Amino acid sequence: MTKTALTLRGVSRSFGGGADPVVAMSDVDLTLAAGEFLTVVGASGCGKSTMHGIAAGLEEPTTGAVELNGTVALMFQDATLLPWLTARGNIELALRLRGVRDRGAEVDRLLAVVRLQDWGDKRPHELSGGMRQRVALARCLAQGADIVLMDEPLGALDAMTRDHLHDEIERVVGSEGLSVIFVTHNVREAVRLGDRVVLMANNPGRIVYELDVDLPRPRRMDSAEVATRAADLMDHLRGTATEPTASRQHLPERVSP
Repeated sequence: MTKTALTLRGVSRSFGGGADPVVAMSDVDLTLAAGEFLTVVGASGCGKSTMHGIAAGLEEPTTGAVELNGTVALMFQDATLLPWLTARGNIELALRLRGVRDRGAEVDRLLAVVRLQDWGDKRPHELSGGMRQRVALARCLAQGADIVLMDEPLGALDAMTRDHLHDEIERVVGSEGLSVIFVTHNVREAVRLGDRVVLMANNPGRIVYELDVDLPRPRRMDSAEVATRAADLMDHLRGTATEPTASRQHLPERVSP
């Protein structure tokens, strides 16, 4: 039996009281297998980031339950590095907060994992956007995380840097044995990276479609196979993003291409 890293059962999140609360997410069931790279795609306001916050324990669901089998770290669109610390210092801080005593060797290892061993003494303003995100990834690893929740971590980067970091993230996730939920607006990116893609629709946020991606790795964003599966996701996204409501009885079966 496949080990489960994270499970959401009937999770909903509402904001505001009274008779007319705002329902950000409704009755979401989701399972992340250990070692799985799960991508989540959907229009703005569909509850992707809310789901991340609940999975990370940053906010409580209104209803439902979350089960974790491991520790969680977060990556955001911005690297959120401390500007007065070097790349090495930002990674070392995470180790210090964990109570790790012999931190030097582990910082060296993590810098090597993200291929920044020659940049450890640089401060964030001296690094490119892609480098800063690699430091942020190393900081996640320094937290001893088994599960990494990535909330559009490449959204602010140019296309060439983004494509390079797809390869880097895929390499690090595989070598470190991580379980990942990666939120994105880009359907090709979702197919490029994911073992499985989950599509969310809004009003309220809910899962409406799942796609198993059976393509061999490494993949290319511009390949015909990725484009075909991305087009399938876009067809479903166009058909669901503007719906006012949807019953879970209408949730399509999980499909394989």
